[in-house]
Amino acid sequence: MENWSFPPSYDDSYLPPADSRYWFPTRETMPAGDREAAVLKRLQEVCAYAYEHAPFYKRKWDQAGFHPAQLKSLEDFEARVPVVAKAELRASQAAQPPFGDYLCVPESEIFHIHGTSGTTGRPTAFAIGRNDWRAISNAHARIMWAMGMRPGDTICVAAIFSLYVGSWGALAGAERLGAKAFPFGAGAAGMSARCAQWLDLLKPAAFYGTPTYALHLAQTAIDNGLDPKQLGLRTMFFSGEPGASIPAVKGKIEELYGARVFDSGSMGEMTPWMNVAGSAETDGMLCWQDVVYTEVCDPSNFHRVSYGQRGTPVYTHLERTSQPMIRLLSGDLTLWEDGPNPCGRTYPRLPMGIIGRIDDMFTIRGENVYPSEIDAVLNATKGYGGEHRIVITREGIMDELAVSVEAEPEIWNAGEARVGAFRREVAASLQKLLGLRTMVEIVPQHSIERTDFKARRVTDDREVLREMRQRLEGASAS
Repeated sequence: MENWSFPPSYDDSYLPPADSRYWFPTRETMPAGDREAAVLKRLQEVCAYAYEHAPFYKRKWDQAGFHPAQLKSLEDFEARVPVVAKAELRASQAAQPPFGDYLCVPESEIFHIHGTSGTTGRPTAFAIGRNDWRAISNAHARIMWAMGMRPGDTICVAAIFSLYVGSWGALAGAERLGAKAFPFGAGAAGMSARCAQWLDLLKPAAFYGTPTYALHLAQTAIDNGLDPKQLGLRTMFFSGEPGASIPAVKGKIEELYGARVFDSGSMGEMTPWMNVAGSAETDGMLCWQDVVYTEVCDPSNFHRVSYGQRGTPVYTHLERTSQPMIRLLSGDLTLWEDGPNPCGRTYPRLPMGIIGRIDDMFTIRGENVYPSEIDAVLNATKGYGGEHRIVITREGIMDELAVSVEAEPEIWNAGEARVGAFRREVAASLQKLLGLRTMVEIVPQHSIERTDFKARRVTDDREVLREMRQRLEGASAS
């Protein structure tokens, strides 16, 4: 197998032949049984390494009665190795700041420091060693090759360059690929119009960002007299939020730009986060099992579900030596399949991508609702203005679902009757999909704030009410 070892060692000058479909033909097309045997060997090495170098894993596994010497099969790995939750990582870093007792390498070997993008709670620091960063760059270049990007292509990275590892990982892959990296970034006021101008100037072949930002950027380009189809983009790949695997969202972006759209990305902690990603001939997201071993598990017991079923991804690094994640619980929801892929790669596939986070799901009158489902309905509705907000509230004893939806100018300006018809159409579509009566408010286009990063579209007023009651009860008790 091409350059597959632990710790990883890659030839940074290597490139496949220009006409090759694959970066590593053997690794990407080997029979599933052969790959499972190779993955098991790698898991044995990774677990032995972590047990020796990370007090976190030694303590956790000793408590669970697991020792790496017991790992004889993938079934042993599933049954004996406990999952790791993000809360455990935060607790480890609080006890052993700043990187926790699962770092595994001396701090002098750290090359990049990244972290969680949230603004509340204790942040989680990602410490990545120099050799690991090389392996990440190689993995991302390889996966970007599968999407159709090639040396010499200009690749625009239009995501925030801060602690957010997504933008840096995409940049590292572009550089290793031998592309012309264009790290435009995002986030500052007025940058969208400038980004559209730069895209028109450079005509890059590829673009990375979030689906929300790509839609916002297309409208900004149009508002500035530019046709997104004339920006030259052939490939657009996304991470950070569901969207690029939602047919209506993916189709809208492809129609606006005339480009191929690919979904990618698991978790920042799992960098190389492109370990689940699409390829030029195969829809959905492939699980690149020789980069990060992915299991889709039942959330109740963390045992793998059968192909064709839904579950939560559980990820294990096969090449990281700094902060290796072993059975990290994602908290996402997906469905996986196994079978022939049009691209010829023999990996399992997530045909619907990452559906959403399990903890983003909310329940209204007994029905489970994922925000991505509402996104899909609205993006498939003619006249949708491009943004919406979801509010969960309570009137009396009944939970209610309300959605504010932007309408395009031709609907908003057509008068009350046309706006009313659009509102009823949206409400009927949502009820058909969700099985719920939904209050729908129509607002003019651009009245809802856009974002260059992950869209935050849900407000749960029930939680606000609960927190208020708790504060009032606490005040009364005192």
